Amino acid sequence: QVQLVESGGGLVQAGGFLRLSCAGSGLTLRSYAMGWFRQAPGKEQEFVAAINLSGSSTYYADSVKGRFTISRDNAKNTMYLQMNSLKPEDTAVYYCAGTQLPGVVVRSSQYAYWGQGTQVTVSS
Repeated sequence: QVQLVESGGGLVQAGGFLRLSCAGSGLTLRSYAMGWFRQAPGKEQEFVAAINLSGSSTYYADSVKGRFTISRDNAKNTMYLQMNSLKPEDTAVYYCAGTQLPGVVVRSSQYAYWGQGTQVTVSS
């Protein structure tokens, strides 16, 4: 069974940090460009960050730029999202996604594989 599995979510105070992980199961992540998306209650899903196959290129939403870092370890078949200086408005379910399209991909419609999501809650 091909799937992506997120972990690392939780409850943290504003100003704190969390590191999300996305592991491939039955999916060799080195063959996929990857991304993180999030969805807050009552809001549409939004792009957070994306990384290309090798990890040499990344792209961030303006709302997280300078605070979040996307990275990948293809040897461990895992992608990460380091989230620092967290704000209450970062509260959402975070999803990782994979696509075989080249480069850095920001559109959710272009991702074929999705994880089940992990909850991140930032208290004020």
